[in-house]
Formats: sequence, structure tokens, C-alpha cells
Amino acid sequence: MRGQEMLDFTHAVVVHPEGMTPTERKAVDLLVDEVAKRTRLRWQTTTVMPTKGAVIAIRRASEPVGAGAREGFRLHLTKEGERVIVSVLGNDERGVLFGVGRLLRWLRMSRDRVRLPSPLDIVTAPQYPLRGHQLGYRPKTNSYDGWDLAMWEQYLRDLIVFGCNAIELIPPRSDDAPDSPHFPLPPMTMMEAMSRLLDEYGMDVWIWYPALDPDYADPKWVEFALQEWGEVFQRLKRLNALFVPGGDPGHTPPRVLANFLEKQAQSLRRFHPHAQVWVSPQGFPQAWMDEFLDWLHHDRPDWLNGIVYGPQTRLPLQQLREKVPDRYPIRLYPDITHSRQCQYPVPDWDWAFSITEGREGINPRPMGMAHIARQTLPYSIGFITYSEGCNDDVNKIVWGALGWDAATDIMDILRDYSRYFIGEEYTEPFAQGLLALERNWQGSLLTNPQVDITLAQFQAMERTASPQVRLNWRFQQALYRAYYDAYLRQRLLYETALEAQAMEKLRQAYRLGSLVAMAEAEALLDRAVTHPIAADLRARVFALAEALFQSIRMQLSVERYQAIAVERGANLDTIDVPLNNRLWLKGRFSEIRSLAEEDERLRALDALINWTNPGPGGFYDNLGDLTQQPHLVAGKGFEEDPEFRETPLMGAVFFPDGRTSWWSYAQSLYDAPLRLRYTDLDPSASYKLRVVYAGDNFRVKIRCVANDTIEIHPFISKPFPIRPLEFDIPQEATRTGTLELSWYREPGLGGNGRGCQVAEVWLIVSNPAR
Repeated sequence: MRGQEMLDFTHAVVVHPEGMTPTERKAVDLLVDEVAKRTRLRWQTTTVMPTKGAVIAIRRASEPVGAGAREGFRLHLTKEGERVIVSVLGNDERGVLFGVGRLLRWLRMSRDRVRLPSPLDIVTAPQYPLRGHQLGYRPKTNSYDGWDLAMWEQYLRDLIVFGCNAIELIPPRSDDAPDSPHFPLPPMTMMEAMSRLLDEYGMDVWIWYPALDPDYADPKWVEFALQEWGEVFQRLKRLNALFVPGGDPGHTPPRVLANFLEKQAQSLRRFHPHAQVWVSPQGFPQAWMDEFLDWLHHDRPDWLNGIVYGPQTRLPLQQLREKVPDRYPIRLYPDITHSRQCQYPVPDWDWAFSITEGREGINPRPMGMAHIARQTLPYSIGFITYSEGCNDDVNKIVWGALGWDAATDIMDILRDYSRYFIGEEYTEPFAQGLLALERNWQGSLLTNPQVDITLAQFQAMERTASPQVRLNWRFQQALYRAYYDAYLRQRLLYETALEAQAMEKLRQAYRLGSLVAMAEAEALLDRAVTHPIAADLRARVFALAEALFQSIRMQLSVERYQAIAVERGANLDTIDVPLNNRLWLKGRFSEIRSLAEEDERLRALDALINWTNPGPGGFYDNLGDLTQQPHLVAGKGFEEDPEFRETPLMGAVFFPDGRTSWWSYAQSLYDAPLRLRYTDLDPSASYKLRVVYAGDNFRVKIRCVANDTIEIHPFISKPFPIRPLEFDIPQEATRTGTLELSWYREPGLGGNGRGCQVAEVWLIVSNPAR
């Protein structure tokens, strides 16, 4: 930092008292080991205070520091004659541990050198008592299933340094495959080992345990589950809390679930007498939510310790806090790992990113996550995040730091992250690079030159990086994203231009002949394959994918690295998904060539050319394209509504046989409407609606209403295969010159809230005024 004296701690000695607890001993090991990894220096430890030199003294505080809060600590620098002493004073075991973690973030470490900025006097305690992350050893994750215990311990240490005090494990049987080709140990063996490891560090151990059996109203299934869960409880050295989600997954009515969990609570406490039991109302339909709240108010179960707020909860957090009795605290379960089809999707995410980088890509979102954390934490005792791999590593660190102090400056967190994990010389450039990666995903990719600037910034770091930095998986992740984003933008610009050229050929069909025009248009479209662009960027993405598999077992491909599914972070397999209408147009060309008459072929080509043309006086919206949705009612926006409960949300699903405008769509969640508003209509004209319903949920029916009172069509099933539908607009709906169209999904449903999903809308003048 500018203006600070840098003290030489290269040859520091670590002093600690005799008789330290195992957790305090782990704190000393953490300090010595992590300094050695970064500097090649292994500090001496002793119980005798040296008479000179640099000293780090680690111990419990003789008097409580600050307000004496749990986990609080003080870091204090003093100079005594020939000694310079940094005191790490913890109020308790964890205070010692977190004090060491903060000291590690404060040190300036490089090869064969350690410096310490002076002055130093930090007195602090956590703002929220629970700060944790779910680390699930299961096939569904994009990396965790390949980790051995040493990798888990290293990651645990990394999280502790940024304030984490709890880890949530997943039992051997969950909503997942029972085995993974990457598992170094069987699931139960690893779960036992992780529980022991967490106990050594004095960390809280939670289990996320879904209730998956067919019917908990049936005594035989209750007995089966009591025995199965009990065996897991018994084998864990440490278990502080059990969290059972009501849904996602789960399918048990609230009162039946409550009766079952009361029995599980008794079983749990036979093995872990002080363990807590928590439950969430995730996925509940409205009737179940009402039943759940009624149960809490009237039964007031004393075996239940709290409520978890996670994805797929019908009630917003503030309303849930108001409706749940005060005796039950709320724990957050925020989804920090997914970018779409999730609790906190990336706002205004370009469809090209969405269908290629996918739901579980490398997703540093420091500013977005900070906003979500600060908005939600005040209603809770803290959080254990929902994570399915290390793709969200930056987000974990941001949540951990803000759980300690929600007022912490985000740039300070990113600088600490960059300095501690990458290296002192990367403090500013890597921190700014993480912000740049977040900005890459903001707005239309076609018009976002930031993507190319971001790559240039990371390439500058890459050119001067040491071998150690190049082998650093966090550095590799950021490079992967920077190269992938830039390659995608080059392809999008190129393939958009190719399609524009192909459409121009089709417009010449009356002169060239339909068959010649289609042949020349198809050749232009196929240049995306026959003459690909930016091959150097693509090759670097593949090289970094291999590096990430070697360094952190990250599975970025199903075929190459045996990821469980493409949607589980395997976006190397979608890197070449077409970014224009090439596949759809080639399919239509094949159909048109089969027509016998030239006039028929020309009319069919004319329909393709004028697909988006609503005709005189009409309007067109491509609701999945951020640049083509002029009539979409914006709602509150991400700042007020990060869960998009009252804000239209962009979504995308790849349909190989469909137009790109069918791959992406706007949607509303739960019972909120999706609205389009038109003005300056001709009051004397008649209009019709042409609409394409798309999305990821074709089971939920959809309804359209004009001006809140006039039904355009009742609840209907969205057609699949996807195709346009047409409906007349009653003239009374447009006689004022304005029109608001609203779409709804069936009310009161549970699940993820999706289904009201609209891709394209034409408002067509069907009978113009004379």
C-alpha cells in the first residue's frame, strides 16, 4: 500500500504457547505451510520468545479483544528493541485460526522473500455467525469428484483464510449417480475423512440430505430411511447440523415431511447430541407453502432449529422472514455456481454465451455476488452456499469475506484474492481482470468490445507469468474464460456477417434462380466450418482445458474428461455450436428443393427472407435478443430484484432444428406476468398476434391476456416441435391506440417457477383502416 513502511519478515520466527489445542496447532501449520508454498521459506516455530528479529506470536488473547465476540481476533504490530512482533490474538480457537488467515492476506510474499506492511492493528469479529459452502463429493460436480483428501484440505485452508467456518457435505445417496470414474475413494469413505479433517480445523460440519424415498407416510420407508441415515450419522466424527431440502429434490408434503424429520432428529441426536435440524420449503406449490407455514405457527416444533432459504422458494426472502415465526432463524443457501436456470442468473446474458458457456461455466461475478449478499444477508444468520464445483471460486471468496464484514470493499477482496492466490505482482492486474470477466457478460456480445480488451489484459499477464503461475489453477481458469469469451465474440461477428451475406443471396433468387441462390447461400453459411475463424484462440481454449483437468480435475468435456453431462460445466463440448441460423436454413433449403415448381420455391424463400417482417404498421420482437425487444416491459431490474421475481429474464436452450430466435427467449417466474406494451397503434385497424413459445419447460401451460381483462387465448400447451401460433386481437383491445399483452403460467405451481417463456412476437395489422 502507498505510504506504508515494508518490514522484512523473510526470516521470521513463529512463537506459540505450549499446550495449544489441535485447532490452534492447525493454525500454526496453516501459516508456516502456506508461506513456504509461496516463498520456499519454512519459518521456524518455537515456544520461546526470541530476543531479536521478526517474530509472529500466535496465542489466545489473555483478555477478550474487541467486544469479545466469538471468532474475533486482533493483529497488532509492535517494535521492542531489536524485535518486531506481530501478535495474532484470538478470542477462541477459531479466532486464532481466522487471525492467521487475515495475516496471510496481509503479508507480501514472493520468491525467497516476505514483507509486512506497517503499521498493522486490526481488531475484528464476524458480522454473521455462519459462513460456509457446500462441497459435494459426487459425480454431478464439475471437479470435486476428482479431488483426493489433500486437495480438499488445501481448498479448505483457502476458504478459511477468507473467513469460512462451515462446510456442508453430501451423503453417498443423493439425486446423483452412485459412482464416478474420477472418485479416488468411495463416497462414504471420503465423507468420513472430510468430517475428521473438518473436526481437526474446528469447522462446523453440515449435511445436505435430500429425502428421496417414495413415500414417508409409509412406515416401511420411514424405517428404511432411519436406518440408512443413521448409519451415516454414526460414522461421522463431527456433525453439527442436518439440512433437509423440502424440494430440489424432494416430493413430500410438509406435514408428512415434518413427521419424518422429527424421527430423524431423534436418531441424529443419539450420535450427535447437540446437532441441529434445518429444513427448507424449496419447490413447494402454494398449497404446500401454506401448509408449511401453518405447521410452523401451530405446532412450533422444538426439535427444529431453523429454516433454509434456497433456490425454488416461492416466497421472496423478506416475505418468508415475515411469515416464519421469529424463533426460527433463517440460513441462506444461495446458488453461486450457476449462470442461468438458477436462483441468481446473470442479468441480460447474451444468448451466445448462454448456449455455449452454459449453466455452469467459470463465473466470477464479484460485483453481482456482492450486491446479492448485501441485499439478503440482513434477513439471516449467514449462509452456506450452493456450489457444484470450483467454477465459482471467486464467488465463494466474495461471500466469505462479506459474511465477515458486509461493508468490505469489493476491490479490497479481489486484491487480497489476487495477491494471495496468484502473486503479489498480480494484486492489481488480476483483480481488475476478474472485474473485466464479469463485464464481458454484460449486454450484447456483438457490441461489447470489452471482451477483446479483457483478453489483451490477460495475455499481457500470461506472457510474463512464471512457470508456477502458469500451473496455478485459478490463473488457468481466468485465462480459459478470457480466451473462450474472445473466441466466441470473433465467431459471433463472423457468423452473423456470413448469414447476412447468405440472406442477400436469397434476395437475388428471382434473378439467379432459387436453386442457385440456395446453393450460393449455403456455401456462404458453411464457411463457418470450411473456413473457421480465430483458430489460435480456439486452440488455446483446448490447451487450457487440459491444463485445468491436470491441475484441478476440472471436467470441461464429456468425451475428453468424462464429465457427467454437458450442462455440468462441460462447455468445451459446446464451443462450436453455430451462432447463426445455418442449421435451420440448411434444413429449410432441403425442404424447398423438394418443391416441384419454381414459383413455390421462390415463395418459400420469400417467407425465410421476411421472417421477422411484421408488415406495414406491424411490430416484431425477438425477445431473447437484447437488441430486439423494444416492447418488453423491463420490470424492477437486477439491482432491486436479483432473483428476477418481478423482472423479465433472458433464457436459452439449444434446439438444433430451430432458429436462433427459438433458442433464446424472455420469461417470467412463478405467478408474475411477462408483459409487452405497444403504443401509437391505429385505433381503427384490426390486429393479430403471431407468437412463438419456447423455453426449457413444455409441461407448463401458458395463457395470454390483453390489457389485463381480455383473454387472447386460455391456458394451452406450448407446441413441440416449436412453431408459430396466431391469434386474433379483439379490436376493443387496441381502440385506445395502446395495447399491453401479458403472459402467465398456471398459478400456484411449485418447482423452479419457469414455464412462461416467449421467444418471438409479431403484432400484425390484419385489416388496415381505410
